[in-house]
Amino acid sequence: MSWIAGVIREVSEHGAVVRATVVRADGSTPREVGAAMLVGADHIVDTIGGGALELEAIVHARGLLPEPAVASGGEIWRRDERDFALGPSLGQCCGGSTRLLFEVFTASERPYLEALARIGGPESTLVLRPLDGGRPPEAASSPKTQGDWPLAVTRVVRDMLLDARSREPCLIRVGKGEGMWFLEPLARRVVPLYIYGAGHVGRALVRVLRDLPFTITWADIAASRFPDPMPAHVRAQATANLPALAAAAPVGAYHIVMTCSHALDLAICLALLRQCDCAHLGLIGSATKRRRFLKRLAELGIAPALLSRLTCPIGLPGLGGKEPAVIAVSVAAQLVQLAAADRQRLGSALSGAQDGRR
Repeated sequence: MSWIAGVIREVSEHGAVVRATVVRADGSTPREVGAAMLVGADHIVDTIGGGALELEAIVHARGLLPEPAVASGGEIWRRDERDFALGPSLGQCCGGSTRLLFEVFTASERPYLEALARIGGPESTLVLRPLDGGRPPEAASSPKTQGDWPLAVTRVVRDMLLDARSREPCLIRVGKGEGMWFLEPLARRVVPLYIYGAGHVGRALVRVLRDLPFTITWADIAASRFPDPMPAHVRAQATANLPALAAAAPVGAYHIVMTCSHALDLAICLALLRQCDCAHLGLIGSATKRRRFLKRLAELGIAPALLSRLTCPIGLPGLGGKEPAVIAVSVAAQLVQLAAADRQRLGSALSGAQDGRR
């Protein structure tokens, strides 16, 4: 879900909400740039790191909330920013500093936000606005998008949408007298993840992955194998032809194979390795199962370079434990590590390409 969709939901239910976003993080800080929380009069959603910083942010945000009587007729696109030194003054020992952007959203802005949320795909759309208030946020989903933006902002938007720069939230310093702008994706980057098998380990893994940055397709041979009710954060696929589903997965997806049948596991792995475009292929099982699968896959024509992509056993090495919950935590941690490494490689590649053009 896009962050604007979350704001719209909160405004619909509560009339007004403040979004507190980390727009700068120097040194050791609880959260990274782009981390955000929504603050209502009597509740919060998400976190910017907890502790004294978050408590201060909540107090400040609630001080910005309008009275219910003026929530739909007061000042619109109201923003504020504050710098926090994460040292003794806050009772924290991080030692870094962070800047938070506070944005007040009310029912007056809801129609505009709803229109903004419909522009392009969430992951491919960028949202930008100055730190000072009064100007609505704007969206860009194509390098050809034109806006009345400072030149420095236009360049960053173009480079991100041309994939010449990583699409990470960033604070942009523009010309003298033009203040600063904040740019972020409409939705955080998520990795397509396919889980084959709805047994004990599959169910435990799906539970652990609920709040992690993956879009989950959960597949098995029959609908009766899935829990009822189905977790809201997954898309279930019941099909007798799991290898065909695997072969049709998007390029760069992660795959975890853990069905009730070794023969079916092998067929899925074969389909994925023949496609040669999955970013990760994990297979539940032992080192012995890995050896047998590698031998059989080689006999079926899979080249040695592709066979090296098969990860079996799955999960973090050395963690131990064969309980479904332990395996699930281990696999989830491994997937998060892989996703972080992929983001870092992408960012390094884009930075290198950008440096080469200078």
